[in-house]
Amino acid sequence: MSPGLHPQSLLGIAFILFVAWLASENRRAFPVRTVVAGVLVQFFLALLLLKVPMARDGLFALNGVVAALTEATRAGTSFVFGYVGLGDAPFAVTNAGAFINFAFGVLPLIIVISALSALLWHWRILAIVVKGIAIVLRRVLGIGGAVGLGGASTVFLGNVEGLLVIRPYLGKLNRSELFIMFTVGMSVVAGTVFVLYATILKPVLPGALGHILIASMMSLFGAIVIARIMIPGAAATDTVSDSDMKYRSSMDAVSHGTEVGLKIYWQIIAMLIVVTALVALANMILGHAPLVAGAPLTLQRVFGWIFAPIVWLYGVPWNEAATAGSLLGTKTILNELIAYMNLAAMPAGALDPRSTLICVYAMCGFANFSSVGIVIAGMSALEPSRRDEVVPLVMRSLLAGTLASGLTASMIGFLPVT
Repeated sequence: MSPGLHPQSLLGIAFILFVAWLASENRRAFPVRTVVAGVLVQFFLALLLLKVPMARDGLFALNGVVAALTEATRAGTSFVFGYVGLGDAPFAVTNAGAFINFAFGVLPLIIVISALSALLWHWRILAIVVKGIAIVLRRVLGIGGAVGLGGASTVFLGNVEGLLVIRPYLGKLNRSELFIMFTVGMSVVAGTVFVLYATILKPVLPGALGHILIASMMSLFGAIVIARIMIPGAAATDTVSDSDMKYRSSMDAVSHGTEVGLKIYWQIIAMLIVVTALVALANMILGHAPLVAGAPLTLQRVFGWIFAPIVWLYGVPWNEAATAGSLLGTKTILNELIAYMNLAAMPAGALDPRSTLICVYAMCGFANFSSVGIVIAGMSALEPSRRDEVVPLVMRSLLAGTLASGLTASMIGFLPVT
């Protein structure tokens, strides 16, 4: 890996901002202050992670959190599901890798994290963190308190839950502010899946949880930058009261968090079954086409060719661009969970460490078609009067969210990785 800066990724940063400007509703109202401030914050966050040993070691130490939560979840799954929940097997295991049950041994982590997040919110611990980030967003990027609070909440709670936190203000937000909220929801991943993704990526990326956290924080700033470019406008709606999201007691918080986590759990299981089946079906159909470069066509190869120029702009070497492009294509067309699973399953040496890091950051966001449906449904339920306005904005946020994640990946690619 080169010890210096990478101009190739700098070209990617410029290209992403140019595309956002081309897609702007008012190209003359380019928000210079927001763009400069947001890009600088992204740069310093990335620099902090990659070049400051104390900060980097602190983030890598979060692997202990992953281990603790995984072990705690295993205690629950083994009690309920026995050996299929990673409990002790009543027989000799000859292939430990094949023994891992994803549905009963790994995914229940989401339910535990969801319940824990709700409890930390009720105890005001998470709420204080969110309000602190909201203050930074308001002062650095010049946005109102409502959008700052909602955006910061989205990083930890999810794209619909972030809207719920500022429910009293959803009818007051202007078009630009709504678009910021939707773009943030597409650009980050929720705290409920932080540990799950870190668990999946642990074999290929040291300090995976720290990287997922930093990626979401960087993309939070990137999302506001991209959204303000694409739909310029005042973003000054302020908060005058506490959040609408409250629990009656600690047990109520745990109960509600468990219920939300269970819904996410079943959605992921159903999605994995359907998407895996559809990809297999598509590859069967493509397999009847003539060989290309001596190998059969697959959906993964097609994605690789389409997205190769994009990941090259992020900073991936051209000889690895098709491989990385297939991951980005999977993330965009399907979702980031499947893309991360594919990355973790790649043979050693398929991507060098720098390319792996760029891909992890590029794929750390909810920008996919299923998220579009989730946000439209959630917003329509929370503020039905704005449904006609919401649908086209959410569709545009799919592009904006993809650009924001790409901006984050390009910033990581620009800096030297040691």
